[in-house]
Amino acid sequence: MQISVDPPAAPLAAPPAGHVDIAQPDIAHSEIARTIAPGVAFFDFDGTLIHGDSLLMFIGEVIGHRRAKLAFLDALRSGLHRHARGRGPGVDLFGTIKTILLRRTLRGVPVADALDAAERLVHRVRWHAPLVETLKMHRREGRRVVVATGALDLYMPALLRGLEVDALLATGLEVTDGRLTGHLSTGNCVRLDKADRVRAWIAANGPVGETWGYGNRPSDLPMLAVVNRPTIVKI
Repeated sequence: MQISVDPPAAPLAAPPAGHVDIAQPDIAHSEIARTIAPGVAFFDFDGTLIHGDSLLMFIGEVIGHRRAKLAFLDALRSGLHRHARGRGPGVDLFGTIKTILLRRTLRGVPVADALDAAERLVHRVRWHAPLVETLKMHRREGRRVVVATGALDLYMPALLRGLEVDALLATGLEVTDGRLTGHLSTGNCVRLDKADRVRAWIAANGPVGETWGYGNRPSDLPMLAVVNRPTIVKI
């Protein structure tokens, strides 16, 4: 992952077509804070920086795309059943479906095979050009860039290679003896968990100055509520 900071340039241009601003919090910012830190921009990944969902594409690269689709439908049925009975392994319905899907598709997969699948995935993702340009504009302003995503930390570094990203907040996958267990090693970095991680990153890396956030609704609204300048992305 390439990391560099360019010198500050002209103020950031208006957001490109493809996303719209939401109401801004009424928060005052001192000129001292602006001088100390040029700011940080937080970007969601799936449905924001790229079209679609990277997790299903990744699983398809690991076990085959037809098997991945069938596994997802099976996890969906099982997740709905367990959630209705209050026995879902995730914190919510979507988390339950994701947890079941990962266990059934990635358990026992060698890490080396998964990393090879990540490299193949690089050529499958479709980037959302306006938001990639927005990310680059923040970099030209000298701001730090953080990608906060529910996608797996196993394959995200390959996808972000070449972008100037300072930090990655993603969902961890457990590894034992060189193989994936199918279990998460962290919380699922979506919704409230993602918002908590963004808050923690800001607290650990401050002062940060102005904060920007880019995500899609409704899953990213908790994260967008954390930043000063939230933007809802519509592809």
